[in-house]
Amino acid sequence: MERTLLVTFSLILFASVAADDYVRPKPRQALQFPWKQKSTSQPEQVHISLAGDKHMRVSWVTNDKSSPSFVEYGTSPGKYSFLGQGESTSYSYIFYRSGKIHHAVIGPLEPDTVYYYRCGGGGPEFHLKTPPSRFPITFAVAGDLGQTGWTKSTLDHIDQCKYEVHLLPGDLSYADYMQHKWDTFGELVQPLASVRPWMVTQGNHEKENIPFVVDEFVSYNSRWKMPYAESGSNSNLYYSFEVAGVHVIMLGSYTDCDRYSDQYNWLKGDLAKVDRERTPWLIALFHVPWYNSNDAHQNEGDGMMAEMEPLLYASGVDIVFTGHVHAYERTKRVNNGKSDPCGPVHITIGDGGNREGLARKYKDPSPEWSVFREASFGHGELQMVNSTHAHWTWHRNDDDEPTKSDEVWLTSLVNSGCWTEKKWNENLRKILMEP
Repeated sequence: MERTLLVTFSLILFASVAADDYVRPKPRQALQFPWKQKSTSQPEQVHISLAGDKHMRVSWVTNDKSSPSFVEYGTSPGKYSFLGQGESTSYSYIFYRSGKIHHAVIGPLEPDTVYYYRCGGGGPEFHLKTPPSRFPITFAVAGDLGQTGWTKSTLDHIDQCKYEVHLLPGDLSYADYMQHKWDTFGELVQPLASVRPWMVTQGNHEKENIPFVVDEFVSYNSRWKMPYAESGSNSNLYYSFEVAGVHVIMLGSYTDCDRYSDQYNWLKGDLAKVDRERTPWLIALFHVPWYNSNDAHQNEGDGMMAEMEPLLYASGVDIVFTGHVHAYERTKRVNNGKSDPCGPVHITIGDGGNREGLARKYKDPSPEWSVFREASFGHGELQMVNSTHAHWTWHRNDDDEPTKSDEVWLTSLVNSGCWTEKKWNENLRKILMEP
C-alpha cells in the first residue's frame, strides 16, 4: 500500500473494505504502552535469531550508551559458563535517537537444548530453546503483525503452539516513521522472541526512507540483524539459513531483483549450494505475493516473479510464504501462472493483526490455482514431520480462539517423482548457467 509522507512524517493509510461470507469480529484498537521508568542499562527488546551452524544471535537495546555488548550463557539457571562478545550500533531519525542496539553471537550450541542467558552483565535472566538437529520441526508463521489487539491475540495463539522457529514475511512493527513504535514493538514481542528464534524479512512498512535525509530500512537493519553474512549475502534484506533438514531462503521484495542485481546473483549461488540430501525441504519467504486472488495489491509482485520464479521452480522450492495482503490464501502447486504439480505451494499469510484492517474482497470467480482463501486474522503452523511429509495448518483468530480453519499434508518435491536427482541437476544447471 503506497504511503504519502506529510510534513509531520505521518501517513494516511487506506484499508480495503468489502464483505464476504465469514462474519468477523470487530476491529481492535492499537495497543497502548504506558511510560515507565527503566534503568538506563536494563536490556530491552530482547530477541534471538539463528546465526549460522549451531549459533544464535542475541539482540537487545539499552538506553545507556556505555553498556557492554556481551552475553553470558549456560545450561543451568544463574550459572553462565560461556561468554559471547558482540557489537553495537545506533541510529538517528529526524529528532529521534535510538538507544544502543546490541548484537552478540553465542555458540556453538547443542541442539534441542534450553540455555539461560543474561545480556550485558546485568538485568533479568532469559532462556532460549535451540531447534532440533533433525525432524520433526515446527515453524510458526505470521506476517504483517503491527501492534493491535489482534496482534496480541495472534501472539498469544502462537505462544500456545509447540514451535521451534518463527517465520515472518515482512511488515513487523508498523512504526511508519514514528520510531518509538519500534521500541514498543520490541517490548511486545520480547516474551516470544527472546525464547524462540524469529527469522524475518522486510516489507513495505520497513522502508521508512525520507529522500536526501534518511536511507531506506535504517531502523529495520539496525534492530533486526539477520544471518546475511553467514549465508554469503551482502545485504540484510536477503539471506538464507538451514535448520533440521530445511533450507529457508528469505528474499527482499523491496530491493533490486533483476538478473543483473546482487540479490539475483546471490540467490543463484545459494541455490547451487543446496544439498537436498541434507535439507530435503526448500522454503522461500518474501513480502509481496506472486499468486494473489484478492483485490488488494494485484500485480505488485509481477516484476520479481518474472525474474525469480524460474530459479525457484528449477530448484524445486516446496513452499513460498508471503504477506502484504491482509488475508489468508493457499494455492495448489503452481508455476508460470497455472497449476503445476512440480511447482511450489504459495501461501499468503499477511494476517497477523495490523492496524490497517483486513483485505476483504476477493476476485470472483476464484482462479483455478486457488484452494482456500479467507479474510481473517490468524497464524500458521508448519510441521516438517520427516524428509517426505509436512503438515500445514492455518488458525483463524475467531473470538480469541485459534480455530483451525485450513490444513493440508504436503509431500516434498524431491521425494515426489518430480525431481529425480538427474532431472533436478539438469534443470538447476541450466538456469544457473544463464547469463
